[in-house]
Amino acid sequence: MITGLTMDLVAIVLLAYGLYYRRHHRRDLLFAYIALNVGIFAVVSLLLVQRVDIAVGFGLFGVLSIIRLRSSEITQQEIAYYFVAIVLGLVNGIAGAWPLTALLLNGVLLAVMYVADHPGLLGRTRHQVVTLDVVHADPEALRVDLESRLRARVLQCEVTQVDYVRDVTVVDVRYVAPNARAGVR
Repeated sequence: MITGLTMDLVAIVLLAYGLYYRRHHRRDLLFAYIALNVGIFAVVSLLLVQRVDIAVGFGLFGVLSIIRLRSSEITQQEIAYYFVAIVLGLVNGIAGAWPLTALLLNGVLLAVMYVADHPGLLGRTRHQVVTLDVVHADPEALRVDLESRLRARVLQCEVTQVDYVRDVTVVDVRYVAPNARAGVR
């Protein structure tokens, strides 16, 4: 159990501090990832010691995985970090039986998250909801206006709301930022 706990703490610190926080800078989720991971590790370890039915463990896993994930304040990217934090807790909770397998899985999970969320891969693509003080009838005029305001090349834009009384348009925009963020690893 000490080996599993050590591997779990190293893995979650690398995931939460080394990857997530350095790239996304959200302290609230940093704490959530660590707390969730350590909680999952503790419960899985207890389930293994007490020899509780595996169905109880899977039920607990399902409940824990949806607790906070229904909030609109977190992105799909952050949900992926939640999922990996849960999986690391599960893998390391059962690490006593197969510590080398758990170590290998930790490495694979962390490497995949490092590469998949690397800013060099898709880091310049951005998403934003923009409220314009004008209504454009022509989609090309809308695109030109958005590119001018964002100073970026628009990949996709979808009008989600138009208010002709106040001359307001709400647009969901995906665009390529002119320069990637400096200093992100």
